[in-house]
Amino acid sequence: MKGTLNIKKVFSYRETTVGFIVLLLLLTLIFTTNGKFASPNNIRATLLGLSADGIVAIAMTFVLISGGIDLSVGSVIGLSAMAAAGLVRFGGFNIWIASLIALILSTGVGALNGFLISRIRLNPMIATIGTMTAVRGLAMVICKGSTVQLGKTGPVFRFLGSGNVAFIPMFTIILVVLAIIAEWLLKNSVPVRKIFYTGSNETATRLSGINTNRVKFITHVFCSFLCGITGLLYLSRFNVAVVNAGTGTEMRVIAACVIGGASLIGGEGTVLGAILGTLLLNLVSNGLVLWNVSVYFQDLISGMILLLAVTIDAVSHMKRTVKNA
Repeated sequence: MKGTLNIKKVFSYRETTVGFIVLLLLLTLIFTTNGKFASPNNIRATLLGLSADGIVAIAMTFVLISGGIDLSVGSVIGLSAMAAAGLVRFGGFNIWIASLIALILSTGVGALNGFLISRIRLNPMIATIGTMTAVRGLAMVICKGSTVQLGKTGPVFRFLGSGNVAFIPMFTIILVVLAIIAEWLLKNSVPVRKIFYTGSNETATRLSGINTNRVKFITHVFCSFLCGITGLLYLSRFNVAVVNAGTGTEMRVIAACVIGGASLIGGEGTVLGAILGTLLLNLVSNGLVLWNVSVYFQDLISGMILLLAVTIDAVSHMKRTVKNA
C-alpha cells in the first residue's frame, strides 16, 4: 500500500510522467525502425532539432509562468538570422559585430512586446501576433524576400551551430547549459520567483509591493533575447538565412511547455518539463518520418497533441478549482 502511494506521488509530477512516455517512445523507435532511429546521423539530427526548439521552450516557459504568451518567437528567430546575414553580406560587417547588432534588434522586439503588454495593457496574444507579423515583414524587407548566403565567417562561429564535442553537437551543449542555469534561477533566485507570483495572482502580487509590470517586461525581453541567440545558432548551423526561418516554432514550443507542466493561465512550469515536452514532440516527429507517415498526417497529429495538452491543462485546473471551492 505504501509502495503504491509512493508510485502515485512520483507520477503526480508532470516531468516524471512525460519522462516515462519519452522512454517508452524511445524504446518503440529503437525496435520498430530497423536501426534507422539509432543511426548516428539521425541521432544528431534529433539532437539538433531538440536544441533549437529547446532554447525557445526555455524562453516560453518564463513567459507562460508570468501569465503571458509570446507568438512572435518564430519571427524573432528569423529576424535575428536575417539581420546578421544581411549585415555581413550587404554591409561588410564582421560576423561578431553583426551578431551583436542582430541580438540587440531581437531583444528590442521583446522590449516592444513588454511595453505593449505591461504599459499599454494590450492582451499578450494580440500584442505578440502584431509583432509576429511586423517582425516577419521586417526580415523580408532586409533580404527583399530572398535567401541570404552568409559566406565565410571563420571556424569559431560555424562551430557554435554545426560543431561537435565528442559527437554531441555544440548546439545541444549550449541548450543544456542554458537549461541548467534557467532551472536553477527558477528554483533558487528570489527575483526570478516573482515571475511565479505574478502569474499566480497578479493583483495580490502587485498589492504586496512587487512591480508586476517590470516582471512582465523583463520576461518578454529575456524571451526575445534567447530567440535571438537561437536565430544566430541557426545561421551558424546552415550558413544561410531564409525568410521563413522559425515559422511554426511558436506552436511547437507552447505545446512542449504545456505538455511539460506549464499552465496557460500562469503560475506553473519548469524548464525540465519544457525540455522533456520538446524531446517528446521531436521524437514523435522523427518517428512519423521513419515510419513513412504522410506529411499531412504529421501536421494533423501535431495539432492533436497540442489540443490534448491544452485540454489536459484546462481540465486539471477545473478539478483544482472545484476541489478548493
